[in-house]
Amino acid sequence: MTTVSAAGLPEQAVRARARHGAAAAFPDVGRYGAVLLGSGSHDASYGPDGSYGPDGSYGPDGSCGHEADALDRARLVPPVFVPRRLEKLIELAREPLFSDVELTTAVGGFTAPMPVYVSAFGSTAAAGVSLGAAAARQAGRLGLPLVIGENVVPVSGYGRQEGPGRHSMLARIAAYAAELPDGLGGVVVQQSTEDADAEVWNLVYSDPSTRGLLESGRLAFELKVGQGAKPGLGGMTVVPRDEAARLADRYQLQEVYGPGTDRVLRSSSPGTFTDEVLRQQIRLMRNNFPRARVWVKLPPARDVAAAAAVAWAAGADAVTVDGAEGGSGWAPYAFLDHVGLPLAECLRRIGRPAGCLLASGRMWEGARAVKALALGATAVGLGRAALLAADEDPDEGLVRLLDCLALELRMLISALGVYRPGDLGPADLWLDQGPATAGADAATSEREDRHV
Repeated sequence: MTTVSAAGLPEQAVRARARHGAAAAFPDVGRYGAVLLGSGSHDASYGPDGSYGPDGSYGPDGSCGHEADALDRARLVPPVFVPRRLEKLIELAREPLFSDVELTTAVGGFTAPMPVYVSAFGSTAAAGVSLGAAAARQAGRLGLPLVIGENVVPVSGYGRQEGPGRHSMLARIAAYAAELPDGLGGVVVQQSTEDADAEVWNLVYSDPSTRGLLESGRLAFELKVGQGAKPGLGGMTVVPRDEAARLADRYQLQEVYGPGTDRVLRSSSPGTFTDEVLRQQIRLMRNNFPRARVWVKLPPARDVAAAAAVAWAAGADAVTVDGAEGGSGWAPYAFLDHVGLPLAECLRRIGRPAGCLLASGRMWEGARAVKALALGATAVGLGRAALLAADEDPDEGLVRLLDCLALELRMLISALGVYRPGDLGPADLWLDQGPATAGADAATSEREDRHV
């Protein structure tokens, strides 16, 4: 265990799930019969590790060791009348149970066993050591789509000529593909401006070692327009001084930490986009790589809805929206705390999506995930939580975390009277000011009328 940390996430709760799996969805079983629970039970021990308070439980505002946002404060609101449950009862010839929820989801052209994918880990040092490969292996075993982030090739190498070192692009792809079951998952390779200069997509698309993914329809390329932790900026890492000299012709380097230190700030270009540039970029992706799926990652920008609409109209198979709560290996405090829309507001502005909408930003447990699904997301991305789980246990941590998440998803979705994630809607969510969208009850009534 390399003991990485993740500010903004309830680290101890995530690690408890990586150790104990589905049991961590409940209070400490050792206290059963000795404790009476209710709203605010965060004051009692919460989880098999015996943790207390914000490190392992939800606070009264819906948070868990961090400042609550709109998704945290929202509540899921089950209905009394459940016509979809009646449909399920007739189908099964018995009363439905939460275990009857079918989580299998089409995610950006791939098939996933649940509405979850593993978010982009780029060239940041935390993922560049064994954690990136450990997370890739476990994601592959689970059949979850895996996004490989920007700047891996320019910084750590592709892995063909220099050998498949554990930091390289090919090392991550190989670790994932070796565990991947037939018919599930897929690799998504992200590209930034510097990656384009290194022709990353061309390398991956033409490589014999990725042919199996390509021929089975499980390879995608993601155009990175921005990210949640630092919208308007490109990728940032801190590199040793000798490595900075090697990267000087490709990246902006700054002596933020002083010339007497061994640390140099390395920054990428954010890229320049207009609606026409984005449209043409997607068309080029489709033309140049016709057998690969096309994903687009958007920052939590004020015009996120317009950008998503352009991407879908141009033929993107998936649009990822990274809320301001999203994580990063390195970013300025000013951006982490003051820049970008919260994920809930991004989803509200987009409204009913015209295609596959993926959402990321402080995802780690079922309630937040189901809230995002109710607001229109097809699936949610695990970033920091996936790395923490792999750090806790490089062989099984992410698997156990997903076992816990799958149990919570099934319980919460069935409580809302439906049995597929795609049947969730805004009426299933109550925000501080009322239903998640105006007319949500009417929209849900119309939806249910069509299925009775």
